[in-house]
Amino acid sequence: MSETLTCISPIDGSVYATRTALDIGGAQAAAARARSAQVNWAARPLAERIRLVMDGVDAVGAMNDEVVPELAHMMGRPVRYGGEFGGFNERASYMAKIAEDALADIEVGEDATFTRYIKRLPHDVVLVVAPWNYPYMTAINTVAPALIAGNAVLLKHATQTLLVGERMARAFHSAGVPEDVFQNVFMGHDTTSGLIAAGAVDFVNFTGSVGGGREMERAAAGTFTPVATELGGKDPGYVMEDADLDAAVDTLIDGAMFNSGQCCCGIERIYVHENLYDEFVEKAVKIVEGYVLGNPLDAETTIGPMAHVRFAREVRDQIDEAIAAGAKAHIATMPADDGGAYLTPQILTDVTHDMRVMRDESFGPVVGIMKVASDEEAVDLMNDSNFGLTASLWTADVARAQSIGDRIETGTVFMNRADYLDPGLCWTGCKDTGKGGGLSIIGYHNLTRPKSYHLKKVTK
Repeated sequence: MSETLTCISPIDGSVYATRTALDIGGAQAAAARARSAQVNWAARPLAERIRLVMDGVDAVGAMNDEVVPELAHMMGRPVRYGGEFGGFNERASYMAKIAEDALADIEVGEDATFTRYIKRLPHDVVLVVAPWNYPYMTAINTVAPALIAGNAVLLKHATQTLLVGERMARAFHSAGVPEDVFQNVFMGHDTTSGLIAAGAVDFVNFTGSVGGGREMERAAAGTFTPVATELGGKDPGYVMEDADLDAAVDTLIDGAMFNSGQCCCGIERIYVHENLYDEFVEKAVKIVEGYVLGNPLDAETTIGPMAHVRFAREVRDQIDEAIAAGAKAHIATMPADDGGAYLTPQILTDVTHDMRVMRDESFGPVVGIMKVASDEEAVDLMNDSNFGLTASLWTADVARAQSIGDRIETGTVFMNRADYLDPGLCWTGCKDTGKGGGLSIIGYHNLTRPKSYHLKKVTK
């Protein structure tokens, strides 16, 4: 019996979309078609692959008026924010711009006797398992450079954003990318694991939960298939005594609450120097009290529902447990809070690291704020986490930020900003955030394999 994938809209709990999932035979057939088509795709000139991929990106942009309300229906982001095409295009464009240099042969040396160099070759078939929270931007991080590098791509999207992969494939095919080179595949968890375990793909990029990442690695065990994982975080902000307070409050609270807090690199805990603490909390509360929780299709809504009732339930549980343990909640329940997917954004003080809300990933609109007295105390607290994606440091002193950054267990250090992927920098993490690296020149290195040439020209 075939498996049906169902997207439940957080707006009203209705079924928004359904699709029939492939069984393992269908998934393996898709991978086989991709492997066959990849040979001719990789043989095309790099400039041609770049042009076709960027034409596909443009075709996605042409769909934006349809994409924005579709995203609101599928995962709850308010239409007022206009979708993801800005970041989608920025990331793809940057990876296209650096492709020639990033994929160029590495010249080791040539003389009358030897020619030596290293080529970057595609893995062949890349499986991208993408998440629902930023479904277009997270997917393009790998899809664009993988195709440009000469790989074929299978895109398996999250059920919560069931229609995204379908739209991306349609757009890229319309631009001339061959259908078998870039395929959207509907698969359940077991089929995905089975495909990987069968060695049907050559590289896996997974963005999602820690549990999901472990399943990917278990499936790949013994196949020697590389698995790159980005598994979220518990990202801290640290506001030092010399920080621009207004800029810090505006940026960190936006980083904590935007997209209903459903950001891998969203700010989930904030440490503020004792000299600024009271004023920071006061300003933060005022900002959040001004939010309008409501239907994401309404232009007045500034914060929509969480993507699923079960995600909101986890955040509510963390908040309730923290309050029961002595934390103070600052935001009164908003009129649209229905006890389900619509959740009042919350600021908590009097929190400690004994509380789950300061340890476990919340992935929702809640942030705990703690007072600190020194850099040493802040560093210890920032590192007291199983995750290591980003950290946001607020100070006027670049050297101080660099010094503290060197001591933080994280993949990215921000100074005076937060919650942003610069495509020129490697997107990576440590600890339970996973391993691997996307974007930048390193993204290309991860999506290709090195092949060395040691050519002796003289034998006598």
